[in-house]
Amino acid sequence: MTSRRKFMTILGGGVILAAGGIGAWATSRDPADARKPWEAAKALDAGASGDPRIFALSHAILAPNPHNRQPWVAELSTPGEITLYFDTARRLPETDPYDRQLTIGLGCFIELLAMAAAETGHRAEVSLFPQGEPQPLLDERPVAHIRLIADSTVERDPLFAQVFLRHTNREAYDTARPVAAATLDDIAAAVRTARIAHATGTEEVAALRALSWEAMEIELRTYRTMKESVDLMRIGKAEIEANPDGISLGGPLMEGLSLVGMMDRQAMLDTETMVFKQGLEAQKVQFDTAMGFLWLATPGNSRADQIAAGRDYVRMHLAVTEAGLALQPFSQALQEYDEMAGKYADMRAALRISDNETLQMFVRLGYGPQIRPAPRWPLTTRIRSA
Repeated sequence: MTSRRKFMTILGGGVILAAGGIGAWATSRDPADARKPWEAAKALDAGASGDPRIFALSHAILAPNPHNRQPWVAELSTPGEITLYFDTARRLPETDPYDRQLTIGLGCFIELLAMAAAETGHRAEVSLFPQGEPQPLLDERPVAHIRLIADSTVERDPLFAQVFLRHTNREAYDTARPVAAATLDDIAAAVRTARIAHATGTEEVAALRALSWEAMEIELRTYRTMKESVDLMRIGKAEIEANPDGISLGGPLMEGLSLVGMMDRQAMLDTETMVFKQGLEAQKVQFDTAMGFLWLATPGNSRADQIAAGRDYVRMHLAVTEAGLALQPFSQALQEYDEMAGKYADMRAALRISDNETLQMFVRLGYGPQIRPAPRWPLTTRIRSA
């Protein structure tokens, strides 16, 4: 095992970044190819789009989704129509055993698609689960059938202006800058169907920080749930560009640590190793710097409710971005596996979720640094036929 001294030398002394000849290597470690779908969508002209479906889908694939699994597949065999499917190879069976979170991600996709369609003067007519709601898991039946209908009266959504600025920000937030409750009241207006609530008071925020961290520790210390994340880690430029999904750990520091054995995946799974303990410390910073919380609850938990929650979630995230705030989901306590049952109940009680409601999303807020977009698979890889 690599010694703590070596680890701290790398982190604190900057050996990787400062060694002779390493500077040029470090500047070459940006996985820029994995972000090309963002640039491709930005370059499209809504007014000159030959096929409005391509414009809509190019923006829809930028939607937030759990573990960046990008579980969507579009069928384009009928002109003017899109049939959306779930990619069953992209499940998260340990942390999302009923595909609830992945369904929310599909809802985010549908909302961005509809917003982008409006930019080209088309109304998105969405029919959910035309062959029935799949339970207890999503299956190969279509998630939605979508018709793009030319409509000169369709209203463009002002939140669309935030699409290329919206990113999940996992960095430390500024603890010297409080989040105003009035700001979150304004953000709530973006949500259409779910119940939205927030916490900004010092005591309540501190309690929710602690509760959400306890849930995170359970996930990290439960071997099978931690392994699900570790298996989806893409460490360094080559891995990220080869598989632009999952959990991206990019940049020269992460790649350098991997090269010297400090990002060993098996060590990450062993709670007694220094690698695991340092990872724990690094993750806790996110929880310690949460300056407020937002959450969404729906009156039911059908697949349609989950899709609606996703549509509301991405709208909320765009409104958060418009307000200059950063956001990161803290989904651990919402997950439906046995080890999390106690914290699941505790979180519902802390947020005063009624017995007939489902807590669908819970996020931390604050003022964070600018970050780069998350990797995405090119649109061509997410189309079944054209």
